[in-house]
Amino acid sequence: MGGFSILTNRKRAIVALVHSVVFLLIAVRQMMASNPAAGVWVASAVSRGTWILCGIFAIVSAILLWLLVISRGWMEQFYFGFCTVSATSGLVRTAAGDQTFHAGLYIRVAMLVSAVLVGLLIVRVHSQMHSHTQSRANSRTSSECAEGSS
Repeated sequence: MGGFSILTNRKRAIVALVHSVVFLLIAVRQMMASNPAAGVWVASAVSRGTWILCGIFAIVSAILLWLLVISRGWMEQFYFGFCTVSATSGLVRTAAGDQTFHAGLYIRVAMLVSAVLVGLLIVRVHSQMHSHTQSRANSRTSSECAEGSS
């Protein structure tokens, strides 16, 4: 498929969509919990969990940035772009703290909502292509059976 280099089939698109939905639910839960991030640049003691979360966000942001760079089609680029901005805003918010980058929480949720919408579109495109390919294969098989019985 010409427009995709990573999400090349319906199964991959569904797996990516499920990941986006799960991370969206986590981000919404964090937003509702209103547990402010202290940040690692603040003079207070930083918990081990905050450092681990920063490390996870850094790794995920780097991987998503690489996927954005190697993606080909516009839908795939938008999808990975939204995911990259979401993860990076989570990293900046965790590192800087809510007092410095409170909007990061809302940016993260907005980007994940956008990623889910684009992910649904990608799954729909693959589903339409799959059903179109399936119907062509079925019509070929039935015409071969008709020729064989003649």
